[in-house]
Amino acid sequence: MITINIHEAKTHLSRFVEQAAAGEEIIIAKAGKPMAKLVPLQDPTSRRKLGLFKGQLNVPDDFDAPLDDESIARFENTRIDPS
Repeated sequence: MITINIHEAKTHLSRFVEQAAAGEEIIIAKAGKPMAKLVPLQDPTSRRKLGLFKGQLNVPDDFDAPLDDESIARFENTRIDPS
């Protein structure tokens, strides 16, 4: 990791970008105080494929039915009056 000042970064930006792309981390300082870090970009994540689990999951017909009072009470961490 190298540290450079802002003037040097502006003067040789393309060189430092190439170094960062090659894996080098570069600290940019102003008056000796680190202000920013130039790092290589991570590879973009691959796009998700739709239908990856097609035919492997079973969704019941009532999956969107309202919850009963007991289930709601469990989510809300409350007690149900047994009467």
